Amino acid sequence: MITKPIRLLLGRTDIVDFPKLNLEGINIKVDTGAYTSSFHSHSIEVVDEVLKCKFLDPSHEQYHEKYFLFKNFTQKKVKSSNGIVETRFTIKTEILIFNKIEEIDLTLTERGSMKYPVLLGRKFLSKKFIVDTAKKNLSFKNKIKTSIN
Repeated sequence: MITKPIRLLLGRTDIVDFPKLNLEGINIKVDTGAYTSSFHSHSIEVVDEVLKCKFLDPSHEQYHEKYFLFKNFTQKKVKSSNGIVETRFTIKTEILIFNKIEEIDLTLTERGSMKYPVLLGRKFLSKKFIVDTAKKNLSFKNKIKTSIN
């Protein structure tokens, strides 16, 4: 008998950590219409084959002037929700969600006008989560319960 892996219930929004980036309490929005996941970043450039960027906006509580540097990165074409195709840099990092560290590919894009700095797309969600748009912050609530016990 073949058993399917257990998929966790995820709401439309949540609060997660990115341990390798030293970013905690980051608001995310689940976007089942998007294939890739993306993180709001700016000042993106490649210098001597190293990608450098800043995450979040100066108004965000986790923002600091620090540049993040990535030696391993790729570029890919992504069609945004408005139908425009753009070339984005992609990095691999880790996300802490439901008290478990998962690898995630993130495209870097300007999302300053958006409420949520991170979108989680189908590539990350697939086979791990079931989405209930009536719920929110299920991973964050689980993290709080675990830290209390």
